[in-house]
Amino acid sequence: MKLTRKDDIAAGPAPAAYFTGAVTIERLQDSAAPSRVNAVRVSFPPGARTAWHTHPLGQLLIVVEGEGWARTEGEEKHILRPGDTVWIPPGERHWHGATDASAMVHIAVQEAVDGSAADWQEHVSDADYLG
Repeated sequence: MKLTRKDDIAAGPAPAAYFTGAVTIERLQDSAAPSRVNAVRVSFPPGARTAWHTHPLGQLLIVVEGEGWARTEGEEKHILRPGDTVWIPPGERHWHGATDASAMVHIAVQEAVDGSAADWQEHVSDADYLG
């Protein structure tokens, strides 16, 4: 068993190449072989969001604070509230983040294949975000 205290969790700004806005990521779990699972707590201020992306083995989101949006390409966006969970199947192109008026915090759990848990793509346009 490995216990990590809150004060020992690494946190920092999310990479600008993959996020719009001043997003903060806390690394909750980085896997060590043979495990492939990792988990992060992501804090989005209003208007912040991920870029379009997919996951090779899917992703589980658990909303813990605020309100957010999630959208799969070609579908309507969904509003997310505390306690909601979202399962994104492997290979599904999507984005998620805060609404334009509310911050949101979620925990994201995903598995890595060959060291990669996501295939990052282009930033979400304002039209796609607000539409």
